[in-house]
Amino acid sequence: MLQTPLIRKPVLLVTEFMRGEASGGFVLMAAAALALIVANSPISELYFESLHTYLAGLSVLHWINDGLMAIFFLFVGLEIKREMLVGQLSSWPRRILPGIGAFGGMLVPALIYIAFNWDHPEALRGWAIPTATDIAFALGVLSLLGKRVPTSLKVFLAALAIIDDLGAVMIIALFYTSELAALYLALAAGVLAVLVGLNFAGVRRLTPYMLLGGLLWFFVLKSGVHATLAGVALALTIPLRMGDEFQDPPLITLEHSLNRVVPFLIVPLFGFANAGLSFDGLTVANLVDPLTLGVALGLLCGKIIGVFGFSSIAIGCGIARLPQSASWTQMFGVALLCGIGFTMSLFIGLLAFANHPVLQSEVKVGILGGSLAAGVLGYFVLRHSRRRVEPEDETAA
Repeated sequence: MLQTPLIRKPVLLVTEFMRGEASGGFVLMAAAALALIVANSPISELYFESLHTYLAGLSVLHWINDGLMAIFFLFVGLEIKREMLVGQLSSWPRRILPGIGAFGGMLVPALIYIAFNWDHPEALRGWAIPTATDIAFALGVLSLLGKRVPTSLKVFLAALAIIDDLGAVMIIALFYTSELAALYLALAAGVLAVLVGLNFAGVRRLTPYMLLGGLLWFFVLKSGVHATLAGVALALTIPLRMGDEFQDPPLITLEHSLNRVVPFLIVPLFGFANAGLSFDGLTVANLVDPLTLGVALGLLCGKIIGVFGFSSIAIGCGIARLPQSASWTQMFGVALLCGIGFTMSLFIGLLAFANHPVLQSEVKVGILGGSLAAGVLGYFVLRHSRRRVEPEDETAA
């Protein structure tokens, strides 16, 4: 009996940690750091060989990137649908500022990358790498600041990242699709049509959706379209309509069931499998290569110019308003945090240079360098900034 409190306390601490909205970001940071350590340790050979071990026709790395990440994209799709229909992005006034910020935050980084790699046709394929923002990492850094950052700014960052994820999904579908297999594409379309039919028919049980979702993933994998997009397509067919007032809609039920699996297992596993960068043979030339600089400066400078610049223009023109209680300095700090582009940037980099290990290494250097600089600078800007005092706050004081 005396040992019971000793057992309960660690369990409660772990439970409380997992409930935090930014906890997944800390786990991802740890996974990425561990990958770098292992990749440069005496067991590095075992690490890389294990990832390329084949199971049931696919390597372990492919199972993670094409299989488990499909569940990540399912989770992203569920979040996008919920936010668009009933959440933070459910009305145009709520969408305007994060939408404009996300657009600028994708456009400018891509242009910076293209400017650095204009004379390198092969490297140009990676133009979308610095366009992504990693919400888990960004919120993880933001959470370290506690109440120094107003809630409205956290909502702005989350909404911007969701729109950013939607843009990344569209980019992957349009620009990173290999040769199409018409038969499997038609079969995938047929399964998707059945899923849509189930939604319109009012089917609320998740089992048929998940079974058909597995079949959809297989057909998409064979079709030439990247398999992870099957997760997004499935998410859009999951019902969000309320039925029994005592029962959550299927979309909410599924999202809640994935709410711990994705940030605490799938994303860290992806980070551990893909962030492993061996420094052996890495030279100064690799660090100043146009591809590396394009990614790093695209994330760091591109997000500042794109997110902060475009948002400032929108606010200055009266199209949108500065988030409540947030100062311009804090907006600048959040724009810096948008330059943390770890998960989705790595994913796009793998798609862009699937058969080029050297270019993949340079991409990782650029992502890690740009993301680290953006995270550290963003933290210090926000750490030393002050909240804007609203008129009503002055009255209350």
